[in-house]
Amino acid sequence: MSLVYYSSLTPFMGELLDNSVPTNLKWNGLACKSSFHIPRNCEDRAGWSSAAKTHRSVCELNVVSMSIKGNTCFGCAQVKMHHLNLLYQSTRTSSLVALSNLVASNGFDFVSEEQHEQKNVIRHGKDEVDVDSFGQYVPPWGNLTVDTEPYSDPKSIVEPLVSPRNTVNFSFDEIRIHSLEGEMDEKVLSGRILMLSRSNKVKSALELFKSMEFAGLRPNSHACNSLISCLLRDELLDHAMRIFKVTKRNGSTTGHTYTLILKAVADLQSCESSLRMFAELGGFSREENDFDIIVYNTMISICGKTNNWVDAERIWRSMQNKGWHGTKITYSLLVSIFARCGQNDLALEAYNEMDQKGIIPKDDTYQAVIGVSAKEGKSELALNIFHNMLNRGVKPNLIACNALINSLGKAGQYKLAFMVFEKVKSLGHKPDAYTWNALLNGLYRANLLADAIQLFESIKRERNSQINEHLYNTALMSCQKLGLWDKALQLLWQLESSGLPVSTTSYNLVIGACETARKPKVALQVYEHMIHQKHIPDTFTHLSLIRSCIWASLWGEVEDILEHVAPDVSIYNAAIHGLCLKREFVYAKKLYMKMRESGIKPDGKTRAMMLQNLKKVARKKKKPYICF
Repeated sequence: MSLVYYSSLTPFMGELLDNSVPTNLKWNGLACKSSFHIPRNCEDRAGWSSAAKTHRSVCELNVVSMSIKGNTCFGCAQVKMHHLNLLYQSTRTSSLVALSNLVASNGFDFVSEEQHEQKNVIRHGKDEVDVDSFGQYVPPWGNLTVDTEPYSDPKSIVEPLVSPRNTVNFSFDEIRIHSLEGEMDEKVLSGRILMLSRSNKVKSALELFKSMEFAGLRPNSHACNSLISCLLRDELLDHAMRIFKVTKRNGSTTGHTYTLILKAVADLQSCESSLRMFAELGGFSREENDFDIIVYNTMISICGKTNNWVDAERIWRSMQNKGWHGTKITYSLLVSIFARCGQNDLALEAYNEMDQKGIIPKDDTYQAVIGVSAKEGKSELALNIFHNMLNRGVKPNLIACNALINSLGKAGQYKLAFMVFEKVKSLGHKPDAYTWNALLNGLYRANLLADAIQLFESIKRERNSQINEHLYNTALMSCQKLGLWDKALQLLWQLESSGLPVSTTSYNLVIGACETARKPKVALQVYEHMIHQKHIPDTFTHLSLIRSCIWASLWGEVEDILEHVAPDVSIYNAAIHGLCLKREFVYAKKLYMKMRESGIKPDGKTRAMMLQNLKKVARKKKKPYICF
């Protein structure tokens, strides 16, 4: 008896396996429920179709059966399919003819021997289909793969879904090639790569890219850049480099492509690796390439991370040689790197080039140039930039204002320094210790020493919390120059009682004030107090003491100092000079001989003075007061 098949069996029967379809089989009073299944979202992974995401396919299967000699045969009577989008047009109906030849016995084995030979097309108890069983009907470049990723929300395509890092790990060789017989439009396929990359479907996007490459199709540059960006989000640098090499070979690279790769190499490997790659791509050569200004800005920024101003300058010169015009970002990066690395001339050169091109600097660029100009002693340039900032409504920060005040003070323009100080207060800035120190130094350099001491007393009285050791030392410098030894002593006691750290410099300034005032005994007392406070004297301390004692003819104290001080050329030279000026030539000669015996080489002035006075020493017969 023949099996009846209805004509409603469509030529797309092969697509029946693309959806999970419950099936009731009846024969001789027995019923069996089974289902054929293929994941609904395989197009999600491979990128073949997006329509099936919003339309669920409905499929109905009716079976008729006939008993023949104890066996029951059954076949398809009717198939109804609604809104079923075909994913793979290359799948043929003939591969499913075996479904109509199933033979069911009275037992529970529902699979015939013919199916075993076909690699178990339908597996009992599993809701899946082995697509490899249809290999004889797949195009020769590879079998189609069906993945089981769940449906993604269509809205997720609008915004990239960044997966957690280090969760995607697979070899590039695992990427399979799929059939593209259904769609060969490069623009459409590039759009699908773009959507898959944005939704972070890494493997699916790679499969589609590799399939297009095998079929001789080229994704556009937008799709390639999006895929590279997707791979780099998951730190798959090796995979991204493979895609980069393909796009470079196909001529699809853009400036954005180079930017993505070079930045990723710097982040995931090292800045040196990124610079080597930049050089290999022709970044330092005079040949034309696909680089744009963003690529150069990226490389300058990478150099800035390691304060590599040398290569930053090389990139800048390469830009100039190739005719590229820097942007505001370019010059901001250059000025920042050069200023941070102490290359003030280069920073000013970058700013001048920026100014010549009429590019308005950023606020932080202005501040950096003011600081650089102040360090280079170019107070006029710093002041002009300060006025430009005010005219553009930009508020300079306190650091830039302090640098300008300090620069004007060093140039002796203390009046302008105080005018800027008043402007700083009108801008709402509160002067700090650096501001006051810059003003005090300006008065000191202008030789307005009394005004400097008066300003210090005013700061100490009104803003005692901002007083520090540097302000004390600036006031002590004025006292030293004026010879105000009593005021210097008063400031020293105040400094010690304030709880602030006291350095050897502070004691040296007080001893220097005593030297200027010809108070050697007071200087010696300060020296003894310094030793008692466990401060180690330095060369300047001993020089000031020896000069004071020689001028007061305190030879015993001079001898004592020289015995307890390690041999030092500066101290011996100063002592010999002082003795010669005091016309103590005998003592000077003995000290000179001791100096030569110690292996210390005197300076030219000391030798000249001793040669000039040797005859005087020979005629002198009086005994020395000091035995060296």
